Amino acid sequence: MAKNQLIRDVMTSNPRTVSESDSVRDAAAIMASEDAGVVPVVDGNKVVGVITDRDIVVRLVAEGKDCTTARVSEAMSRGVKTVREDTAVDEVLRMMGSAQIRRVPVVGANDELVGIVSIGDLAKENKDDKVGQAIENISSAPANN
Repeated sequence: MAKNQLIRDVMTSNPRTVSESDSVRDAAAIMASEDAGVVPVVDGNKVVGVITDRDIVVRLVAEGKDCTTARVSEAMSRGVKTVREDTAVDEVLRMMGSAQIRRVPVVGANDELVGIVSIGDLAKENKDDKVGQAIENISSAPANN
């Protein structure tokens, strides 16, 4: 990875999104078509949370809720951390490790969603030990998102 590389260089740009009122089925369909475990939840273009495959299983399926009628708001994770697109990759790796998160929405100067980055995206780009350390930190406790 290039020294001082920015997160905008490795993120997935313009990810598909859902709103809180969308169905969980819609979110799951996006996950399936994009081969992703997370979909950002937005209000307009502002991030209000994420919904993950784990959120669906733990908050809906395990509780016996009807996944065909459930709304994203019933399963999503709120108050998620975001990073700016001009943040250094090393800084994001440290944050992901210390916060024990695997995926982070990326926002622009006006806090609008511009992308998402996963520990996998960073691992593809970063061949040194920083990703390994972040993964070790993330894996030392249950996942948040």
